Amino acid sequence: MTVDPEALAELIVRRHLTVAVAESLTGGMLSSRFAQAPGASEWFRGGIVAYASEVKHDLLGVGPGPVVSRQAAIDMVNGVAKLLDASAAIAVTGVGGPGPQDDQPPGTVWVGVLTDGHAQALLLKLAGSPAEICRRTCDRCLELFYERLEG
Repeated sequence: MTVDPEALAELIVRRHLTVAVAESLTGGMLSSRFAQAPGASEWFRGGIVAYASEVKHDLLGVGPGPVVSRQAAIDMVNGVAKLLDASAAIAVTGVGGPGPQDDQPPGTVWVGVLTDGHAQALLLKLAGSPAEICRRTCDRCLELFYERLEG
């Protein structure tokens, strides 16, 4: 499923949401996708690129332990929603490669989604070069976010 940016923006506006993004692996690519949606200035609060593990811990409130994990994605999504005062948020942390991180192979991606006051994390297993993994991660994040907002 490819998410139409206009349909996503309409859904966000219809639900009267504000949106924030926390990302590591994708380095700003996901925030850029939201910023390109129609009317984003009305609902997109912003994004935080927390590439270094220390930034995830210090700024977003990720607890001790590996940053490529379910708990890190949940901490990131809750942290960015609080920092940017958003009613909905999405966060992504993972391994693009070429080597592993936190004993996880390239293509391991955790996505945190916060909607209706509830955070959850989903695991993706993606293949490809680091650039392909980043692109596929952004595509899947938009799909997951749309699905969660739709109900």
